[in-house]
Amino acid sequence: MNQTIAFTTQGVADVRTIVLSAIAMAMTTVSVLAPASVSAQDSGHRIAVVDVAYIFKNNEGIKKQVKAVEDNLKAFDAELTAKRDELKAAAEKLKTFNPSSAEYTAQEERVAAMESKLRLDMARKRKELADREAKIYYDNYQLIADGVEKIAMHHKINLVLRYNSEDMDLEKGESVIRGVMRNIVFHDQNLDMTGAVMQYLDRELSTVATRPVNRQ
Repeated sequence: MNQTIAFTTQGVADVRTIVLSAIAMAMTTVSVLAPASVSAQDSGHRIAVVDVAYIFKNNEGIKKQVKAVEDNLKAFDAELTAKRDELKAAAEKLKTFNPSSAEYTAQEERVAAMESKLRLDMARKRKELADREAKIYYDNYQLIADGVEKIAMHHKINLVLRYNSEDMDLEKGESVIRGVMRNIVFHDQNLDMTGAVMQYLDRELSTVATRPVNRQ
């Protein structure tokens, strides 16, 4: 019993020592970083943050572009279902012929051609939609980067960091992992230029939408 008490007391003492050491190290770190921070302020360096993922997820202009791709995919799915039904019917018809007959050979070739064309159409459509989606992200990221640059130059900001404002959801493991892996743990809300970039993007996309299309 006495040995257990002694062991527990020693463990508490060790923990206290570790905590005190950590506090001392933290204070030392603060004292080292403080002059650098003051120096940065004196030299006029300013920092801001922007949540690019939030913009992509919530900007109405981008959402409309993505929805157009999704609607196109749904329409193709309906068309694909009809073609699959047609292929299935052709395959069923093949069973009604004698395998050694000319009709069987002709129907077999027809089924093979239909299946090959269906696979080719699917591959082409998949690439088309993937390319369209990639272009949406590429074009809009260029607009976001342009907006960040213009706003930063206007406010004399030297560095803009990307951050994630998503709240961690304990019920979703991926959300927790993303939260834990954030590069920025804390920032002053006044440093967040996400709203300003959203407004810039809205204006630019509105201009593009109303711009007349040149037809040659």
